[in-house]
Amino acid sequence: MKHFVAVAGNIGVGKSTLVSKLASHLEWNPYYEPVAENPYLEDFYSDMRSWAFQSQVFFLRHRLSMHLGLLADPNSVIQDRSVYEDAEIFAKNLYLSGQMDERDYTSYRNLYQLLCDLLRPPDLVIYLRASVPTLQRRIAQRGRDFEAKITTEYLEQLNGLYEDWVTNFTLCPVLTVPTDNMNFVAHDGLVELVKLKMSEKLMGKEEVVFLPEEVEIFASHSSEH
Repeated sequence: MKHFVAVAGNIGVGKSTLVSKLASHLEWNPYYEPVAENPYLEDFYSDMRSWAFQSQVFFLRHRLSMHLGLLADPNSVIQDRSVYEDAEIFAKNLYLSGQMDERDYTSYRNLYQLLCDLLRPPDLVIYLRASVPTLQRRIAQRGRDFEAKITTEYLEQLNGLYEDWVTNFTLCPVLTVPTDNMNFVAHDGLVELVKLKMSEKLMGKEEVVFLPEEVEIFASHSSEH
């Protein structure tokens, strides 16, 4: 049976790492976020108000193309960031913070809503939750020059919007993963824990949580190898 899972979360939370590891463990096809491909991204981080609309439309177009491609893929697929986050988190934040004007935001939302009405949603969204200090540490570790300009306030705003979005998202089930104490790079066993919880959600279990003792056990399993 084919599955379609999207991994969601703030900048630097570890989406690409988890997508790569889950795809390898499950033998699913990964679909990654186009970080380096957006020709507006560096300009956007330098001058958000001038480049917000262009950057968001680029991401929306690319995400739509990716979404259609993974729906057509005969194999199970896992996606790095969903089309919903573009609108519900990033474009909304730009509008609320005054970086995108009303006319551009309305045009963007109308286009987004039309696309959502046409798209089949994922079978599951995995939401990676992290505090701002964790996000900042991980962003610094990967060393992308344009991300060095991202402020604490910006990450805090995005975190708030993510929590609101996840609380109200009803198109498919959501598995929330608390990642502050879950380092998928250092402890490969934690990927097995996420895979286990993901399977429970896909099988219809309504409430799935990560217990601290489970995280400790699965992390220690990986450190022994």
